[in-house]
Amino acid sequence: MGWLTRFMAAVAFLAFGVLFSPETFGSKSIGQLSTYLKLAHLLTFSTAFGAALWVTFIGGIIMFKNLPRHQFGNLQSKMFPAYFLLVGVCCAISVASFGYLHPWKAASTSEKYQLGFLLSSFLFNLSNLLVFTPMTIEMMKQRHKVEREENIGEEIGGSKNQEVAKANPRLAAMNKKFGMIHGLSSLANILSFGSLAMHSWYLAGKLNM
Repeated sequence: MGWLTRFMAAVAFLAFGVLFSPETFGSKSIGQLSTYLKLAHLLTFSTAFGAALWVTFIGGIIMFKNLPRHQFGNLQSKMFPAYFLLVGVCCAISVASFGYLHPWKAASTSEKYQLGFLLSSFLFNLSNLLVFTPMTIEMMKQRHKVEREENIGEEIGGSKNQEVAKANPRLAAMNKKFGMIHGLSSLANILSFGSLAMHSWYLAGKLNM
């Protein structure tokens, strides 16, 4: 849980900075709440977007190309629950803060779309955290057991699985089921990232530079 300790330490430092900032002491207006909510939205959205970008397109590919396949799978089984939990919590805070700043009845069509994108990202991550990831991990463990019996799984940057599966119907059936579940998980992750990317475009349009 070292990552959680570091995350909470960062939150504590942020809270300290907000509480003792000149704006806090210099203004008693309730409108200051809006600034805090915007800050919460910006930080949680950027955390979710950055984590999704790194895990989906950079970190995972580097690990796959440089780790034995079973070691890579075991690492992913520990990393992905934490990843989906982090991104899910960040998306939930983003949805709540954006929804408070832009009440549905008063929101423009564009703002309603953005709330929909953020909510979609949250739901895609929730489905991965609670449904697809546990199923994928369980199926992976079963497949690893069969692969070890066939003396494969330690190859780096590739796989002998398909070749061996041609002579092992049990492994072939596992591959088919694993591929389906893993595919749904990957699709949910990509759709979540796409929803966050749409919101990043919206935020970019709000910048005055």
